[in-house]
Amino acid sequence: MFNIAQMKRVVKLLLIIISPYIIIVVGLYLAQQRIIFLPSQLPVDYEYKFNQPFEELFITAQDGAVLNALHFKTNDSKGVVLYFHGNSGDLSDWGHIASTFINEGYDVLMMDYRGYGKSTGELREADLYSDAILLYEEAKKRFDETNITVYGRSLGATFATYVASKNSPNKLVLETPVYNLTDIVKTKYWFLPVDLLLRFKFPSSEFISGVTCPVTVIHGTDDNVVPYKSGVKLYEAVKSEKKELVNVQGGGHNNLSEFGEYIQATERIFYHLNIL
Repeated sequence: MFNIAQMKRVVKLLLIIISPYIIIVVGLYLAQQRIIFLPSQLPVDYEYKFNQPFEELFITAQDGAVLNALHFKTNDSKGVVLYFHGNSGDLSDWGHIASTFINEGYDVLMMDYRGYGKSTGELREADLYSDAILLYEEAKKRFDETNITVYGRSLGATFATYVASKNSPNKLVLETPVYNLTDIVKTKYWFLPVDLLLRFKFPSSEFISGVTCPVTVIHGTDDNVVPYKSGVKLYEAVKSEKKELVNVQGGGHNNLSEFGEYIQATERIFYHLNIL
């Protein structure tokens, strides 16, 4: 049997071994919001400057948070692209993407999430979904649902999927989407109690089952941020009869627009050539 001195040495050894693990777990739990969300802020009086005509909107959420949005406009619009951007930056950066759709005759409506740009409010997952619905409602004030395309990029794909699952847009486009955050984190940090650790889940895999409109998933095979297999798994979970998976060979996370597969896919979707 161990004597008291030996027991103390064993306990001390265990603490030395376990302490780094505990520090990692606690550190990741506390820092996860700063890891997931990478916002930049803008002063309220900041003036956006874009080549396309636009209207700046402020939408008030139920809890009092104010969401800043931009509505880019074109003449004789074919419809609107409801665009949910990625996890970094703000509308002063993301707004330039609107030209891709504006040039082909579509309006674009996009917003900054809570804590991004001019938007206010705390980053709570449930509220982010509610905010996404508010943006969709704003789109419905201006367009019939048959003319609304919901587009989500990276983290924004989860909000886009949620919105499409609760409504009936014309189509849903998901660029580099997350199957769900838990799945990705478990792959990278298999040794951590991920289910207990994560406060944000982003379960696109659950929302996708409620989507009935045509769905296109676009993913680069060399994406080192959101693994390619994450997009494939989400595509496989799509219940809609009309769905398409666009594999961008060699594409990463932030450069898909440089590849022919991406360009051809957007032509099919937005130029109405061989549309789903």
